[in-house]
Amino acid sequence: MTSLSSALLAMAVQSNGVYPPADLNLVLAAPISTWDEAIPLGNGLMGGLLWGEGNTIRLSLDRGDLWDERPAVEPEWWKQKTYAKGIELIRKGDFGTVNEWWDGPYNGVTPTKLPAGRLEISLPEGSKVKHFELKLAAAEGTATFEDGRTLSAFFSAKEPVALMRIEGPEPKEFHLIPSGAKREAGDAGPSSGGAVAALGYPPATLGQQGSAKWFVQKTAGDLVYCVCAESKRIGDKTLIAVAVTSTNDCADPLALARKRVSKALNEGYEGVFKPHQAWWCKFWSQSRVTLPKGEEAIAKQYMLVLYFHGAASRRGAPPMPLQGVWTADNGGLPPWKGDYHNDLNTQMTYMAYQGAGHFDEGLSYLDYLWDRRSTFRAFAHDFYGTKGLACPGVMSLAGQPLGGWGQYSMSPTMSAWSAHLFYLHWLYTGSSSYLKTRAYPWCSDVGECMLGLLKPDKEGRLVLPLSSSPEINDNSPSAWFKPNTNYDLMSLKMLFLSLQEMATALGRTKEAAKWAAAAKGLGDYHVDKDQKLLIDATTSLPYSHRHLSNIMGLFPFNLITCEGGPTDQQRIKASLAEWDSKGTGAWCGYSFSWMSCLRARIGDADAAIKNLDIYCKAFILRNGFHANGDQTASGYSGFTYRPFTLEGNFLSAQAVQEMLLQSWSPTPGKPDTGIIRLFPACPARWQDVSFENLRAEGGHMVSARRVAGKTVWFKVVVGKDGEIRIKDSFGLLDPVFNRGGLRRTTGLYHFRAKKGDILIGELR
Repeated sequence: MTSLSSALLAMAVQSNGVYPPADLNLVLAAPISTWDEAIPLGNGLMGGLLWGEGNTIRLSLDRGDLWDERPAVEPEWWKQKTYAKGIELIRKGDFGTVNEWWDGPYNGVTPTKLPAGRLEISLPEGSKVKHFELKLAAAEGTATFEDGRTLSAFFSAKEPVALMRIEGPEPKEFHLIPSGAKREAGDAGPSSGGAVAALGYPPATLGQQGSAKWFVQKTAGDLVYCVCAESKRIGDKTLIAVAVTSTNDCADPLALARKRVSKALNEGYEGVFKPHQAWWCKFWSQSRVTLPKGEEAIAKQYMLVLYFHGAASRRGAPPMPLQGVWTADNGGLPPWKGDYHNDLNTQMTYMAYQGAGHFDEGLSYLDYLWDRRSTFRAFAHDFYGTKGLACPGVMSLAGQPLGGWGQYSMSPTMSAWSAHLFYLHWLYTGSSSYLKTRAYPWCSDVGECMLGLLKPDKEGRLVLPLSSSPEINDNSPSAWFKPNTNYDLMSLKMLFLSLQEMATALGRTKEAAKWAAAAKGLGDYHVDKDQKLLIDATTSLPYSHRHLSNIMGLFPFNLITCEGGPTDQQRIKASLAEWDSKGTGAWCGYSFSWMSCLRARIGDADAAIKNLDIYCKAFILRNGFHANGDQTASGYSGFTYRPFTLEGNFLSAQAVQEMLLQSWSPTPGKPDTGIIRLFPACPARWQDVSFENLRAEGGHMVSARRVAGKTVWFKVVVGKDGEIRIKDSFGLLDPVFNRGGLRRTTGLYHFRAKKGDILIGELR
């Protein structure tokens, strides 16, 4: 007992200190000579990248709602080049015209996310930056110089402003550089559209008064934005306040920007920092994870990704696109236009927040989808010719379809996958109000659109007129598969089963029956004689591939489970054996973190940690950003290119949470059947690990400790009235519970509980 008590005490001491602990901070040696390796700062609306070398410090600036929405082709092109017309052309074999219609619009410069510009500070000669640090607990970036002086910066969590504090002699000067006026090459990677200068904007208007400097940039449309910075000398320190404003705020963004920076300087660094720090303290208090010593790479990535939730996603601000609030700063437009890709990226970017309890941050995306219902209903009517709503597979901030590879950018089932996020939010909050007012209405509108497209085939199964499997065969004619592909089938089945479950929970029995019938009408998944999941009815996985599209039913949809009986188990075994046989040569970084989640979900701890290790080793830049290609050239992937996107990061955080806690239902479509599984895929090397207040389905908060490879304690704070079911994963030991009312069945502990009840179990 002495060693056990000592281990638990050590965990408690660690968890009661500053969180995240300082040894998990991001620390980077200078120089940082490129924007995508910078220290990321942000407050949801505004973002900044802190970097530099020698006596030069840069703060690259971004704001989530800066977009050039000009269509590359004729406005509302999707009204003329409709889904129905595309179906007829594909049936005739005229793939080229469809490709021109649906892929062509993406090849223009716009629509695109816009970078805001840069603040560049020149310090006195002889100053030389030594290292940079991101202090996670307070979301503060620092640059430390060789003489010990520091520069500190943060983007206020409470106000739309950033502040810098520079110790020592006053800077020589600072400049504001418009995004289109830089000397760099101006190419931010694939599909970026090239240089900002290609947008054809007039030069920014520069201004200065006293210690304030600004520029005002007119864009091609009605959008005008302003970047303003002002300095103030206080004792032996220099303060610089920065604001990015636009006509999205008011008619006079310059006046507003000047007001904001002046107010921040008057309040002072500490005055603005105190409420900022309090916000982040509350943010970090939502949940805690403590990994064993030796797991610093995974622990640092996990904490950094949770930080991304708070820094880049905030309710009331635009949700995270591909690069969040850290748009390219090299004179170029962002990779893949910095858009909203709904064939993987947005869904996986908003995957890990539920388990960590960061619901307000997750609502940034769900509110955004909700607020654009009229836009998405018009798209369903104008493009698909249906009732209900559909969000484009690739879209701008306004919800405008951008096109791209038409098999995916114009696929209706991307909306079903987006609907899954509403369903998960309801499950993890346990909120009946959210179910009634948001989740069910949005998802049922998507369901109506899907029902409008599905027709019985000659065997009587409901099929779409067109079908694909992201991103198998890219945008070639062979990327159109025989309907339905397993990807489409799984997306639709999850939609209809979740609608059945939600309607049942709302007491809408007729609607529940309708959705259940739709799910049944889709038929079974496509498998071969060995129960291996196929791409469509006849096509096996043809080669190594980056998108786990034909095994979506394992994760995130959980339609085929390790507890689902012999058929499910054989499908899992056969399908993953095929994926293993194809190798990882065509995988991207997110493929590894996604596969880690999937393997954890089926209880394969060894494969889960192996994939997560590879991801953290080879597919992140030195500041933690997910890179699509193998940055070590170790042969993990044939892709070695650099552009960063965020979905791989969030999948890596979810992988950690999947190893520690799972709560999914073994019976999709039926409410209140989730089972709490403690340490369901915990690697053998994680002998001592703990978590506090991770969320389980039903809105329950769960904490647990594992010592010497065994669960020794757990607590459940009940999120809603009903039955709590805990899987017996404790070997020969039975927990000692703090309350009666226990009922045992094979492999499960059952309790009836009310919201707010606390259930504690100890194993001695």
